[in-house]
Amino acid sequence: MSLPPILTTTEQVVEFAAGLTRHAVIAVDLEADSMHHYQEKVCLLQFTAERQTLLIDPLAGADLSALRPVMADPQIRKIFHAADYDIRCLARDFAIEISGLFDTMICCQFIGEERFGLADILGKYFGLELDKKYQRADWTRRPLSPEMIRYAAGDTECLQQLVEILEEKVKALGRHDWVAEEFSLLEKARFAELAGPLCLRFKGAGKLTGRQLGILEELLQWRDQEAKRRDLPHFKVMGNKTLLQLSLQAPVGVRSMVGIEGLPPRLVDRYGKALMQSITRGVELAEDALPIFPRGERREKDPAADKRFIQLKDWRKKAAIQLELDPGVLINNATLEQVARAYPRDAQALAGLGVLKNWQLRELGGGMLQAL
Repeated sequence: MSLPPILTTTEQVVEFAAGLTRHAVIAVDLEADSMHHYQEKVCLLQFTAERQTLLIDPLAGADLSALRPVMADPQIRKIFHAADYDIRCLARDFAIEISGLFDTMICCQFIGEERFGLADILGKYFGLELDKKYQRADWTRRPLSPEMIRYAAGDTECLQQLVEILEEKVKALGRHDWVAEEFSLLEKARFAELAGPLCLRFKGAGKLTGRQLGILEELLQWRDQEAKRRDLPHFKVMGNKTLLQLSLQAPVGVRSMVGIEGLPPRLVDRYGKALMQSITRGVELAEDALPIFPRGERREKDPAADKRFIQLKDWRKKAAIQLELDPGVLINNATLEQVARAYPRDAQALAGLGVLKNWQLRELGGGMLQAL
């Protein structure tokens, strides 16, 4: 079986983009390097149209701007599986925006598939087996091996056939409008612009004192610099749990670090001095220089609202069983809690909260109001 072609020049991309305008449906995927490098980036794009697959290698230096018009054309369907990350990466790296999305993973969730990873779905419907060892491969390496090229191509080759199966199922369930709204919302997904101290985006930081936050910030700044220097993702330098424990314990010497989770002797030998310097800087920070974790306005306890929240969860569980959907796909806890606290008395008030999607208001609103 021959390998699909790989485009490497701007001229090839321009010609390919012009040809894509003749297709009504395109299957798309990408490979990135977040598991291997400090600054993640898109390393490969895969396209299948009318059973013809080719790859684009952006690391070869080609300008991909010619793809923007066709990818933004809502009249051309773009099929992805689990599009959220891909849409964010395409917008960040190439200013490519997606219109006309069809996400096969979302479709699988809304027809009640219990396992909706691409390998699981292709195995179920087509008997195919994807070699998962390449999911965490370093896609910056060149040349790409034939096995990696085949793996990448396999991610899009069957998506159009898969849509034909899934779309028929979702229409039969009367949920086509549900997924269409989900697709439209997902097209707008973007990476957030991050600013301020690193510790404010650290899971668990909200429980730390100001001094502990100061230590954590110094440790995070050290890790960021070390990751950048070594061109590694943060977790390959040191894990979050380890940094959190160092912030909580504030060891007074390198030897006292031994035994902390995630700090074997070899890492103590390698990083102990630098870690102690960071901890010392955090300990010596002036009070007015310590990071301040933003605290949301404390909610007064509302037993009645808590009771309504439980009622809504009970209602959701029954509704999910009836619809044969995962409760989290149907509606999430955060939304249920907002509705419980607001206590809307009619459909207009429920819609006015602005927390429910249109399909949720239409299909679930009545049941929610009855549960309240």
